[in-house]
Amino acid sequence: MKKVFGKNILVAKVVGEVLFLYGFLGWGFGVLVALVRPQWLQWSLSHLTPWLRLDTFTIVSFIVSAVGFFMWSFTKELRSS
Repeated sequence: MKKVFGKNILVAKVVGEVLFLYGFLGWGFGVLVALVRPQWLQWSLSHLTPWLRLDTFTIVSFIVSAVGFFMWSFTKELRSS
């Protein structure tokens, strides 16, 4: 039972790291665009996602980054105890 719990913690740690990293990069991209070309914020993110605006993507990326960071920190605490 302890091995299964340890593997689940490891998977949650990796998922948290990935969410934090890519969420932070997405947020950074949105902030960079807001500083350099603020008129682009109202445009869609891609032609594949016409319903997702760049400003909405930036907000969602920040939330995903925060969730990933908390997952990553929480799993570090669980592994140490």
